[in-house]
Amino acid sequence: MNELTLVHPDAATTIFNLDDYRVLETQTLSFGQRRIHIESTVESGCPGCGVISTRRHSGRQQRVRDIPVAGPVEVVWAKRRLFCDELLCPRKTFFEATIEVPARARTTSRLRSALVKAVIDSGRAATETATAHGVSWWLVQKALNMAATKLPSVDLLRPRMLGIDEHRFRSFRFFKDPETNLWQRIEPWMTTIVDLDTSQILGVVDGRDHTGVGAWLIKRPLEWRLFVQVVAIDPSAAFRKALRMWLPRTAVSVDHFHLIQLANQALTEVRQALSHQVRGRRGRAVDPAWAHRMLLLRAGDSLSDQARARLEKIFATDDPTGKLKAAWDVKEQVRTLLRTGSLEDAELAKEDLERLVKESKQPETTRLWRTICRWWKEIEVLIVTGATTGKVEANNTSIKHIKRTARGFVNSTNYTTRIMLRSAARIAVNHP
Repeated sequence: MNELTLVHPDAATTIFNLDDYRVLETQTLSFGQRRIHIESTVESGCPGCGVISTRRHSGRQQRVRDIPVAGPVEVVWAKRRLFCDELLCPRKTFFEATIEVPARARTTSRLRSALVKAVIDSGRAATETATAHGVSWWLVQKALNMAATKLPSVDLLRPRMLGIDEHRFRSFRFFKDPETNLWQRIEPWMTTIVDLDTSQILGVVDGRDHTGVGAWLIKRPLEWRLFVQVVAIDPSAAFRKALRMWLPRTAVSVDHFHLIQLANQALTEVRQALSHQVRGRRGRAVDPAWAHRMLLLRAGDSLSDQARARLEKIFATDDPTGKLKAAWDVKEQVRTLLRTGSLEDAELAKEDLERLVKESKQPETTRLWRTICRWWKEIEVLIVTGATTGKVEANNTSIKHIKRTARGFVNSTNYTTRIMLRSAARIAVNHP
């Protein structure tokens, strides 16, 4: 309940509860809608010189959009035009303005706040919010844009650890190249930059190459960039290139989830190749390896005795060449390597991994080993700092909810506005 400005407000003013205004009259129109006439109860100052004036010049009736009060209402403000009593002021007259309805505004501040809260806090679609409040979609978007301008500047923050990951902005499109007359598939990606300490989204840039990330980083002040100590990314050469160019002194950590995913992918490719080699076809439900394909991808140390027995049965009955068992051992060794707590243990685990890869003699595990070697410096940073892109993935999940609620976006600026506002609102709740 807002604090009222009148000493003894009447009942209509109390129910309407608009700061700095008093209800003059209420009407019920022929179609059932209510019309409320109001006037301001505060003094206004000249926008040119600031001098308070009470001398009335003239008046006008102005319609003001406001929140529904026990249903939709039409608000009419008896707005006064006042004389400016300052002789040296070039403005002779001016219209009064209040905090709720500033100069040249046609909407109350509480309506704009309600629109932003409905979209950002409650997660409602802008079209649904506009319909519920009896306004247009454009007014909802304008309120969101105004709220975005009030967000704290990213340059004033001092993040210590960053996370970078991409997400799809919308579904892919096909465009015809006018020069070659060929159709090209375009996948609109966007990259999210997150503060790993607070989980706040700091920026959203177009694309997933080094150009967009680099352009965003170079706009940050030098002190801002020097304060960043660690950046967590997935195994993306484009992101690593941008960080080497614009954050050369910052340590880069590679996310362990993506490395384990690569190991699982190598194991899956070995299983598929083994089925074609032995049976001449792809796997079927009658094949133990295919029927328990998800069991092969589970962490070995989390298996129960029954699950481990089923796994041993798969290797004994459906792995005549031993390649599947060898690939599974490589996958488990990658997990062991990433769980080490020191660089010395990591080096020993890496030597064991190299031995298992050589014994396996398979292109899938060899390719995985080469990836581990190329990203070894980043893996060392991961082991020492433990920095991952987990909080970036959590934000990407929230971003997907925003897209689904809005049934997709065409304008990337509107899309980014909602992302930044949702992240700032969540941080305000968790860190008041």
